[in-house]
Amino acid sequence: MDYIRETTHFPGLNLILRVDSETTREGVAIASETRYLIASLSADEVSPKRLMELVRGHWSVEDGLPFLKDRWWDEDRQWSRRPGLAERLAMLRDAALTGLRLLPDVAEDLPIRARADHLGRNLRKALNFIGARK
Repeated sequence: MDYIRETTHFPGLNLILRVDSETTREGVAIASETRYLIASLSADEVSPKRLMELVRGHWSVEDGLPFLKDRWWDEDRQWSRRPGLAERLAMLRDAALTGLRLLPDVAEDLPIRARADHLGRNLRKALNFIGARK
């Protein structure tokens, strides 16, 4: 551990984790992945069970908004030579998702994609929502 700490100069490094995961379909492995993670917690502070809870919690965040933005708008492959344009487009996508979450008169448990489809089928409602039509 000291070698890694000294080599990487990563502040607070106390644990290195290796997480192996396997995706199966009908009992047959179709993909496997190994991830390495680091933590500032010491082995005395946290149990292996708690570490896995933290790892899963991290991926629930990662699978949330970034997943939606990349899946729907292919955000990971967006780029621009104009300074600041990519950041502004990302902000517009964030605003669109926030607007879909706050959409009035829609069931709260309706997924974001269904909310977008709902507005796509109701142009008047969409225009009213963004304030373009009274």
